Amino acid sequence: MNLFEAVILGIVQGLTEFLPISSTAHLRIIPALAGWKDPGAAFTAIIQIGTLAAVLIYFFRDITSILREVVQGILKGKPLDTPEAKMGWMIAAGTLPIVVFGLLFKTEIETSLRSLYWISSALIGLALLLTVAEGRVKNRLREGLGMKSMEEIGWKEALLIGLAQSIALIPGSSRSGVTITGGLFLNLSREAAARFSFLLSLPSVFAAGIFQLYKTRNELLSSPDNLIAILVATLVSAVVGYLSIAFLLNYLKNHTTKIFILYRLVLGTGILLMLASGMLPAT
Repeated sequence: MNLFEAVILGIVQGLTEFLPISSTAHLRIIPALAGWKDPGAAFTAIIQIGTLAAVLIYFFRDITSILREVVQGILKGKPLDTPEAKMGWMIAAGTLPIVVFGLLFKTEIETSLRSLYWISSALIGLALLLTVAEGRVKNRLREGLGMKSMEEIGWKEALLIGLAQSIALIPGSSRSGVTITGGLFLNLSREAAARFSFLLSLPSVFAAGIFQLYKTRNELLSSPDNLIAILVATLVSAVVGYLSIAFLLNYLKNHTTKIFILYRLVLGTGILLMLASGMLPAT
């Protein structure tokens, strides 16, 4: 991978990690369209550390508050004594499903599920599911029923959204897409669903990135060019990812996810047409 490819893929990762349109799908599709080699699941996991850094910086106060209260709660023998401590433990519990399924289906995630048939199907399937979720939100608002805020998230919401997050292991589904969709089905506001989605992603993205760094350390260290490309892509994804978070949270205050639904449908359908015509190889 040369530096130009690294920069482009870093921009793609930063733009698409937080928007509900699937970063993994775009990191698979764009190289295929450009005639580049598939960067692979390991590359994707590693440069997600850049977007992880974006979340850490953007939500720095929230994260430090949660960590502080979790530690103090443990020391006091009252681990759920404050809302922040409770949120920390709910995030931990919500991370368990993606860890379990990630380990169970690790081989498939890194190989067969990266087929463009799977990716296009996931893009279209989640778009339809998100459409249903938006319909439920519209009906609730029409009936004068409010949506839940971050402060109203409980164990049920955390565990079910965590279960939904495990669907993101399928390339094309989108981590933010499935968790925001899950949040909308559980009557969270769009902004609250997105904020919880970003916080929930921290443990699993960190673990996956560190694991892949360790697993591929010999390959990375064997070539300065590989290491530089990874570092550049990760740095670019962090900067662009920070801007994407700010954009999405502000956008969802006054807009639905309709634009992302349409984008997913168009992209998924376009990929299927290109596969059928032979313009793109499936794997």
